[in-house]
Amino acid sequence: MVAQPASTRWVRRSRTELSGEDSDFDEFMSAHWASLFRTAYLLTGDSHLAEDLLQTAFAKVYLSWSKISTMGQPVAYTRKIVTNQAMSWWRRSSSSEVPSLDISGDHHAGHEDQVTQASVVWAALATLPTKQRAVMVLRYYEDLSEAEIADTLGISTGSVKSHASAARTTLAQRLGALEHDPTNGDPA
Repeated sequence: MVAQPASTRWVRRSRTELSGEDSDFDEFMSAHWASLFRTAYLLTGDSHLAEDLLQTAFAKVYLSWSKISTMGQPVAYTRKIVTNQAMSWWRRSSSSEVPSLDISGDHHAGHEDQVTQASVVWAALATLPTKQRAVMVLRYYEDLSEAEIADTLGISTGSVKSHASAARTTLAQRLGALEHDPTNGDPA
């Protein structure tokens, strides 16, 4: 479920009363809310936290919208804010929280194997270290290139490759893969 922002949360004026700059921001936010929410959710695993991160990111973008809108890539800039906010949250989160691969208690008869497999993959992804998880989400869910991921996370392309490789190896071990994929998991 993707939450859509109510325009009244941000600005208590109707669209006809918005200034040109506010109108541009409102259109930007409406157009990109869903995809950025998905990224935030995949990074955090919590829809409420994802919405909080996204609202914080959009608030920061709004404050500097006149500069950001002329940069040429406001979506990438906003995604970077969301990713940085998520990593800050991971650093602050309690070390007593440990994701578990055990889904036996959540299993309901009648669910298709695909749902169960997705749950297992999600649980395994949630156990990855912060940077590895971020690289995997940005690469395979957002379909960003290694260079775009490096720019978003503020690391080198080589680090992106290292984190992706380590994450794939860990996921393969945790998910019980019997043999290594010769394509290194990259889609054709």
